[in-house]
Amino acid sequence: MVVLLDGAGMPSELQPPCGHGVAWFARTLGTAMCLTATGEKSLPDALAAAIAQTADLHRDTCAVDDPLSPSATLAALRVREDSVDWLVLGDCTLVLDHGRAPEVIMDDRLSMAAREERAAVRTAPPGSDARRALHGRLVRAERALRNRPGGYWVAAADPLAAGAALHGTYPRGDVRRAALLTDGAARLVTLFALADWSECLTALATEGPETLVGRVRDVELSDPTSTRWPRSKTHDDATVVYISL
Repeated sequence: MVVLLDGAGMPSELQPPCGHGVAWFARTLGTAMCLTATGEKSLPDALAAAIAQTADLHRDTCAVDDPLSPSATLAALRVREDSVDWLVLGDCTLVLDHGRAPEVIMDDRLSMAAREERAAVRTAPPGSDARRALHGRLVRAERALRNRPGGYWVAAADPLAAGAALHGTYPRGDVRRAALLTDGAARLVTLFALADWSECLTALATEGPETLVGRVRDVELSDPTSTRWPRSKTHDDATVVYISL
């Protein structure tokens, strides 16, 4: 069982209604997800249970239902004797190798939210006060659409979000390799277009995740003003899990 989580960061000027922080939330949710998925539950049911358990741990001390409360996107893969189950919620990416062109599973609903605010962030110079203010406005606009029909879905405090996850199952013999990536790691393909998914799988198999993340960082550093590749953040969290079955 593998769970990759990308906690949703927040500008420092916004006051979160939770004292535990995003790192605590992601770690606690990921642990709960691994434990609840060891039985016969489907991955969406396991995620729903993990979300409920995590919310209950700090419901008495924090405003868990506030739009600015901690949340995370995630991808999960469960390998059993006869099957491979997968789930994606939010803007993480799952790549499955079936021995032909890779199957890429992405949830792009977050990128469709608050488009005007997202475009506005890119008009201000990186590191400027204007950009920080616009980024704060973007976060508020996004969070207002969180876990709502017509918006986007992530793991926060509402177990019903698990029902909006993309998920499926393959026979064990149909999957050779898999990669789980945060959106920051997927930039090499999705934003920079400097590799395709087949090339990424090959690099992961021969050089490891650290090399792929290093390539992402090198490209980001080559464009510090976000001019060649417009983006709301110069750098983004980049984590990769590679699995050979």
